[in-house]
Amino acid sequence: MVVGPEWTRRAFLERLPVWSSLGLGAGPLCGELPAAPRNERTQVDPPIPIVDTHVHLWDLAAVNVPWVKTSGWEILNRNYLTDDFKDATHGLHVVLGIYMEVYADPADLDKEAEYVINLCKRGDTPIKAAVIGGRPESPGFRAYIAKYAGNPYVKGVRRVLHNDDMPRGACLEPQFVDSIKGLGELNLSFDLCTRPSEIIDGVKLIDQCPKTRFVIDHCGNIDVSSTNRRLRQAWEQGMREAAKRNHVVCKISGIVRTATKDTWKPRDLAPVVDFCLDTFGSNRVMFGGDWPAIHIRATYRQWTEALQEIVRRRSLDFRRKLFHDNAVKFFGLRV
Repeated sequence: MVVGPEWTRRAFLERLPVWSSLGLGAGPLCGELPAAPRNERTQVDPPIPIVDTHVHLWDLAAVNVPWVKTSGWEILNRNYLTDDFKDATHGLHVVLGIYMEVYADPADLDKEAEYVINLCKRGDTPIKAAVIGGRPESPGFRAYIAKYAGNPYVKGVRRVLHNDDMPRGACLEPQFVDSIKGLGELNLSFDLCTRPSEIIDGVKLIDQCPKTRFVIDHCGNIDVSSTNRRLRQAWEQGMREAAKRNHVVCKISGIVRTATKDTWKPRDLAPVVDFCLDTFGSNRVMFGGDWPAIHIRATYRQWTEALQEIVRRRSLDFRRKLFHDNAVKFFGLRV
């Protein structure tokens, strides 16, 4: 066989009997992800509409967000508004976004809540619901959250637990536990955003609040690049225990921020993603963009398409639940 210069390596290999007899085609070229087996889907599925359960927005003139000025990431030290989110998600079939609190100045928690409620009321943005900030460690938390009870746009509360002002075990203090119990009484959820070694503390909180629904943010905040075996084991143990509780779901989000800058690939994220998907199952996982925080490692499109690549061999039903259906059901959304 004469191979002329116009032939590609792939075209040449496709004609070799050994590839054809095995039904493998030419195989992946260097740097490519392996092709899906020929016996999977014979047609391209229609795009799955996406509900993003983790959208950060900040108008620094309206709400004080101190950390963006001191984080060291200059790309985050600017306004991120709904038009920016529309631009970031263009062409990706994002049909709805849920605002996620931005760790605003505690003095501005009400300002932040009113800001996003007004955004949702406008009806001309993708943001249709919100998880607002709060300080469950405060004796005034119940009075604070009662103001938003029954508001159709407020779906839950988050208190970041991995920051320096929240030492280990803070979520197990009596005041904190009582506040989270109160969320269940109001049909509001709580986002657990904790250190990966402390997810087991979150499980202890979960067990004391059986009427409150919980969301574990960012796959439990494990660093996808970490080689710390003890940390990995603690994370896995905590995630498995959390998954045994039916009122807990896992948000597939955020982990791209821990990947190696400029060189990461979908396969670097896949072990963490697959562990979470397999541990929590198809009915208790949800997509989160974590935009614009992900900008320190990736664009919105890069993260979304990486996750789509990781899960492409899973069933269409599984993928629809991950990207759309589970969020609609969990938060009671209208899309």
